This record gives sequence, structure tokens and C-alpha cells, in this order.
Amino acid sequence: MVHTVETATAYVIEALEAKGTASHEDFDVPGIVTATHSLSGTWDFHVVDRGRFWGIAATFLRH
Repeated sequence: MVHTVETATAYVIEALEAKGTASHEDFDVPGIVTATHSLSGTWDFHVVDRGRFWGIAATFLRH
């Protein structure tokens, strides 16, 4: 599978909504995608440490 910004965005939305406690609308999804890609150097977010991913996502929670 080719990983792109689009597949990374879909991954983020799916991960955020899988918990059932929040909507992707509660987060700055493009910000999460950009920061995660910048720190990991890949669009394949499946290889990103889950703790790191959730730490990044938490910083992009909209208030």
C-alpha cells in the first residue's frame, strides 16, 4: 500500500473516532497529521508508537 497524506489523515480520523469518546471534529486533524509526519518521517502512521501518537493528538485537542 502506498502511504500518502490522505491515508495518514484517514488513519488519524479512524484512530480518534475508534474510542467512541470524541469526534475528529474535536481535534485539529491536519495539525496532528503534520506533526506526526514531521516527527516520524513517514506517512505510514501504523508504524508510529501509539503513545507518541496519542501524545501528539492530545496537543491538538480543540477547546
